Amino acid sequence: MPGGTEAAGEATDPWGEDLQLALYMLYELHYRGFEAVDEELEWSPELLTLRRALEHRYLAALRASVPAADMTQALDGLLDEPARGEPPSLSDHLARHGTLADLREYAAMRSLYHLKEADPHAWVIPRLTGTAKAAMVAVEFDEFGAGRAEDIHARLFADLMEDLGLDSTYGRYLEQAPATMLASVNLMSLFGLHRSLRGALAGHFAHVETTSSPASRRLAAALRRVGAGAAAVRFYAEHVEADAVHEQVVRHQVVGGLLEEEPELAADVAFGIGATALVEDRFAERTLSHWQEGGSALRGPVLPV
Repeated sequence: MPGGTEAAGEATDPWGEDLQLALYMLYELHYRGFEAVDEELEWSPELLTLRRALEHRYLAALRASVPAADMTQALDGLLDEPARGEPPSLSDHLARHGTLADLREYAAMRSLYHLKEADPHAWVIPRLTGTAKAAMVAVEFDEFGAGRAEDIHARLFADLMEDLGLDSTYGRYLEQAPATMLASVNLMSLFGLHRSLRGALAGHFAHVETTSSPASRRLAAALRRVGAGAAAVRFYAEHVEADAVHEQVVRHQVVGGLLEEEPELAADVAFGIGATALVEDRFAERTLSHWQEGGSALRGPVLPV
């Protein structure tokens, strides 16, 4: 291993823009790649060595920041709404106070996540067996439109973006996205690409599906309040009902099935839940702080289509 590559990982802020952007671009080679970039670079030994060093740095920061937790308590905690007096969630802020400009910024940032949302979760399917595999495929079938291209959830989010006057081109807002958003996308790629992190991926999936329904209800309300069109509202409105069902399937069949086969992965599931909560909280805190100061949460302006 080249010493410079290893040192670069050790010397880089795990939460900073340099590491998160580099990791995002290295992961993208396993998704759709980049125009004019040789597809063979997906398996370049040098780039994989660099990716490994950056992953180790990021994963170490996650493990240092996420306290050990009981898996059942971690799952149950996802159902808790913020108590009175606690800071509002990002979706609650948008439902109550968000402007159309706020929602456009939010959609631009989240596009890096939602335009590939179900893809990294699909990588875990070959690593599961029995009940967990069957349940995971069932939920992913819904995420990928149940056989209808126009209903793929990533396509629905692209429709939302276009309704809000945004460019729905895949990766269009990468340069405007802050490191906190990149960290959220990179987390699911990190978990999805490593068989050793299959338990953490199940925890990530559980967090996403459990928290999605109430957050989607608030975001649909926010979009209606600012007069957004039907396509924008549809993305979140559909998640209210669908993810309420998915939450039960993921909890009892994906996670339950996985732990029935591999009970030793319970701590990894809890870690995946905690790590997802951590990166989403960091993204929300940064975004809210910028808006509350009257500024933009983006690294640059959202340009018109």
